Amino acid sequence: MQQRLPLLAKRALYGAMLITSTCTPFMAAAGMEAFKPGTVITEYGKVAAIESNLAIPAGMKFKVAFDLGAAAKPGELNRRIDTLARFINMHVAAGVKLEDISLAMVVHGQAASDMTQEHYYQMLNAEKNNANKDLIAQLVKVGVRFYVCGQTAAYYGMSQKDLLPGVDMALSALTAHAVLAHEGYSVNPF
Repeated sequence: MQQRLPLLAKRALYGAMLITSTCTPFMAAAGMEAFKPGTVITEYGKVAAIESNLAIPAGMKFKVAFDLGAAAKPGELNRRIDTLARFINMHVAAGVKLEDISLAMVVHGQAASDMTQEHYYQMLNAEKNNANKDLIAQLVKVGVRFYVCGQTAAYYGMSQKDLLPGVDMALSALTAHAVLAHEGYSVNPF
């Protein structure tokens, strides 16, 4: 009997994998079609309309800090930066006023290169263009704050002049998160 259980378990697992592998392509295609451009940052941050059971309290003010340590592949958009556009687009679509959304991103490690001017970015990334510069400009335009860790910048020989317009230098990522917490920002866990 003990030998049959592993065999039965293997068959059940195989069956579940077979069902999943045949259904997943259909679910993925349907899922991607649900995502549409937002009304605030129209070229980035696609979102899906959701009937949520978690009500957003009337007049709620969002103050959220994001942490970014991983760079995108050279010449590609950093999906974590795009998350800020998604956050704005989905909450405005849900009825939150844009002026009630305050976002900040603390950038450290290799991700600091995604915050740099073209000349500096190309030097670090085999002459590829910085695909993040337009998105960052649009986010800065709606009030998003970006802080590069000064300790990271010192390590890479980066100065404020190497950063994109609207991206500021902080003493450190640790400092930036502490100051933002003091200002009432929560840290987004992902």
